[in-house]
Amino acid sequence: MLLEDYPGLAKTLIANSFATVLGLSFKRIQFTPDLLPGDITGGYVYDRSQNQFQLRKGPIFANIILADEINRASPRTQSALLEAMQEYQVTLEGETMRLPEPFITIATQNPIEYEGTFPLPEAQLDRFIMKLAVGYPSVEDERIILHRRRDRRAMIFLYSR
Repeated sequence: MLLEDYPGLAKTLIANSFATVLGLSFKRIQFTPDLLPGDITGGYVYDRSQNQFQLRKGPIFANIILADEINRASPRTQSALLEAMQEYQVTLEGETMRLPEPFITIATQNPIEYEGTFPLPEAQLDRFIMKLAVGYPSVEDERIILHRRRDRRAMIFLYSR
């Protein structure tokens, strides 16, 4: 799913809440121009104590992945998601590893501030089943959201004592 809308509209909260409600693992990847494919998929790291390479899985190995501001990363890094989104697997050093089931990618992008961004190629857009805009809430809905948030914080404070 691709969520495209302005900053501050709870796109990240939506993805995290979705994972929490379903009881699934959740990882957020903040896409930036310096993000590398290995930062997403993981890789092998040498462990001196065991004198061998150990697999360090990246955040892609979760049930629900939030690719936050996906259009801020280079096409090479964006393409690291292609195999995962299409084949539900990742190949590292010639070894293919299945991703957990279910595997869902939720990506966000802002429809503003296109300078310094990399538009998603058609090959990647095709992997999203839908593209949604969250939209601004009405004034009354915003009041309800703020009241609920205040009430939730009060409940958390009471239960944490």
